[in-house]
Amino acid sequence: MHVPVVVVAGAGPTGLALACGLRANGVAVRVVDRASGPSATSRALGLQPRGSEVLDRLGALGDLPQRSVPIRQVLTHVDGKLMARLKVGQQTKLVTRPGLLMSQAEVEARLGQRLADLGVEVEWGQELLAADQDADGVAIRLAGGQIHADWLVGCDGAHSQVRKAAGIEFPGVAVIERFLLADVRAELPLPRDAVSVWLRGDQMVGAFPLPGTGLWRLMAPSPAGTGEDLDADDVLAVLTKVLRDEAGLPAAAVREALWTSNFRIHRRLASAYRRGRILLAGDAAHIHSPFGGQGMNTGLGDAENLAWKLALVATGRAQDALLDTYQAERRPIAQEVLESTSGMTRMIVGQTLLARAVRDRIFVPLMNRPLIQRLIWEKSSQLKVSYRRGPLAGRSLSALPGPGLHAGDRVPDLPCTREDGSRTRLHAELGSRWALVAPTTTGEGCAAIARRHLGDTKTAVLTSADRGQVMLVRPDAHLAWRGTSPTELDRWLTRVLDRGGIR
Repeated sequence: MHVPVVVVAGAGPTGLALACGLRANGVAVRVVDRASGPSATSRALGLQPRGSEVLDRLGALGDLPQRSVPIRQVLTHVDGKLMARLKVGQQTKLVTRPGLLMSQAEVEARLGQRLADLGVEVEWGQELLAADQDADGVAIRLAGGQIHADWLVGCDGAHSQVRKAAGIEFPGVAVIERFLLADVRAELPLPRDAVSVWLRGDQMVGAFPLPGTGLWRLMAPSPAGTGEDLDADDVLAVLTKVLRDEAGLPAAAVREALWTSNFRIHRRLASAYRRGRILLAGDAAHIHSPFGGQGMNTGLGDAENLAWKLALVATGRAQDALLDTYQAERRPIAQEVLESTSGMTRMIVGQTLLARAVRDRIFVPLMNRPLIQRLIWEKSSQLKVSYRRGPLAGRSLSALPGPGLHAGDRVPDLPCTREDGSRTRLHAELGSRWALVAPTTTGEGCAAIARRHLGDTKTAVLTSADRGQVMLVRPDAHLAWRGTSPTELDRWLTRVLDRGGIR
């Protein structure tokens, strides 16, 4: 009997999270990466609450919160004066987890360990050279030989070979000419629970605390006229100069550079997320400004969305048309992130006199207002992401008008009771399973329908007094359907699994 195999190209957070999600659903996975081994550099820094949720549902969060730096505020200085104290990380009705600063390498290590626990080891030193697909699968040529896959997913970054092999365009523009980063050992008299930013005209510098004694990340625009040829000493010299000039901190406070980067900020979005049996996720599908800490978290969201859909297709429970809903749901999210982070970057850097005036006199002072702080924090948490307008949230009882949750919305982590009477939380039952949540034990009819379509072991049946209707919750914690009729649920699942949507 043929066992479907998915090859994931790229062992960054997106590729590892996707592989974990697929393997937890019983799908055979191979993960290949051109690098010789795991990365030790930090690159992306932050886990937003949404990213933490994804890792938690994958069983990969572990002790990362204890090993990270919890950020409580963003301190913004204008012309040397503290002008805004933006509080973040506080609990709201929506957000119950803090934002976490940690190395991307730490996230990858936890995901890699989880994948190993699921029986899959990353195949390092395996650069993807070419990929050709037909109706039956994808022939993949690697540095170490040729393999065949039923599906290939490119999680191989901004210069994705998978995207090029699929012939998918990646249009975009440069947002900022060049930017400098450095992870340093330094004695900085700055609070360790805060990101500190200094703005003056078109100059800016940011300092981010990293886990570990005296570790910081410094970030600033590259001086006009500089190119890619700055070496590590040059990058450090520029950053320490701007830190001295704008923050009043002596260059001697920075003792050592552990890693530096000199890069151009782009905004690019793939024209398609799928071409036949080849799909894209993470930076292979979208890249944008690092401001706002949305990149790694958006990639993790891609991985979780795609994993349960591809698992249903690979295990024969759904037609491959379901995979078209991946692009329909995730590409608009990336588009929104590109637009918001590009606008934020232009405003923070202050590329024009008008932009600087708006920044200094309007935007920065507004960040002191509690309502604005809550809106910014909830937006950046990514917990407001909804697929209400996607094809899976179309005409059904799950789109009933009125207040409350609609199909496509994220479902909060409700207290629930299992069939054996034990207590649990909704999100703890998800990840590799769906959940059928009923107000009482009267949901047996709907539970039987869900299990018939999705599998007995892939459907958790729960009760919760918080809900007045039966809810079917997707593995990624978004509402799939709500109603009361088993017949309507049967019709909805038939349409989704057989046709890939309900429109």
